Amino acid sequence: MEKLEGKVAVVTGGGSGIGRALAVALAEGGAHVVVADIEPDAARATARAVEALGVRARAVEVDVADQGSVEDLAHRATSELGAADIVCNNAGVFVMGPLTEMIVEDWSWVLSVNVMGVVHGIHAFLPEMLERGGGHFVNTSSVAGLGGGGGSSVYSMSKCAVLSITESLHAELAPMGIGATVLCPGNVSSRILGAQRNRPARFGREATEPFGRDLTDFGMDPIHVGRRAVAAIRAGELYAFAFPAEWGGGIRPQAERRYREILDAIGAGAITPEEVSS
Repeated sequence: MEKLEGKVAVVTGGGSGIGRALAVALAEGGAHVVVADIEPDAARATARAVEALGVRARAVEVDVADQGSVEDLAHRATSELGAADIVCNNAGVFVMGPLTEMIVEDWSWVLSVNVMGVVHGIHAFLPEMLERGGGHFVNTSSVAGLGGGGGSSVYSMSKCAVLSITESLHAELAPMGIGATVLCPGNVSSRILGAQRNRPARFGREATEPFGRDLTDFGMDPIHVGRRAVAAIRAGELYAFAFPAEWGGGIRPQAERRYREILDAIGAGAITPEEVSS
C-alpha cells in the first residue's frame, strides 16, 4: 500500500501516545482517520489534530475489550468515512510489579485489552477486507514481546501474543492481498502507566491504584513510532521496530541470545527413529 491518499484508517487507543501518533502520521500521508478511544474527549482532540492536516476524521468511543463495541466501531467507520483500508489495533494497558504480587484479575484485564482487543479488531474488519481483496493491519506489540522481563511479566505475555497473532496474519493473508505489521516500540513518551484509570472494577483493583510513574516526560516522541509504522505499511513489512538509538546495543544482543538458546535447544531435542522405537 504505497499510496495512502484517500485511504481510510482506523486507530484504536488513538486518544494519546502511540495511537495519536499513528493517527497523525497516517493523516500526514493523506489518509482519513477514525480515531477510537475509551476516552471520548481524547479521541475528539486527536480527530481535530487530524483534520488540521487537511483530511477527514471521526472520533468514536470504543472499549476494545468488548466485541460488540468494536463491531459498532467497524459499522460507524464504514458508514461515515468508508470501508477501512488500514486498521491499527493499538489500544493497550499495562501493569507492573513482581509476578508473585500479581493477581488473576491483572492477567484477565491485560488480556482483555491487549490481546482480545486485537482479536476483536481483526474479526470486525477482516471480512470486509477479504471481500475487497486488500487492506492492512498494524498490531501494536512492544520490544517486551521478544521475551518476559522482571516486573513486566503480564504485559510481556500479552505483547508476545500480539507478535504471534500478527505473524500468523501475515502468513495467511498475504496471498490474499492483505498486509500485517507488528509494531514493536520501546521507551516511548505515553500515558500507558496510568492505564489503571480506565480499569473496570470487575478486574479486582481500584482504578486509581498507582503502578509506576507516568512516561509522558520520558522516552522518545511517539510521532517517530507513528511514522515508522506508516513506512512499514507502505513497504509491506511484517516487523516494525522503533526505539531510541541508544537502546540498539541492548535489544539486538537480547534477541540474538534468546533465539540462539532456542535454536540450541531445538538441536538438542532431535529424536532419531531408533530412539522413538526404543
